Amino acid sequence: MTTRDRCTSCNATLAEEGSTWFPCPVCAHEISRCYRCREQSIGYTCPKCGFQGP
Repeated sequence: MTTRDRCTSCNATLAEEGSTWFPCPVCAHEISRCYRCREQSIGYTCPKCGFQGP
């Protein structure tokens, strides 16, 4: 299992529909988000540069 298979916020497995991946706005490192964290606007921290997002 790669880091792309895990949510950056809660570390949940990204198996369900509604998960997404996008580049960090600062360093372009890939951020993974599960449906639950996206819907609840739970914050995330980029593991590469430390950028914190909603």
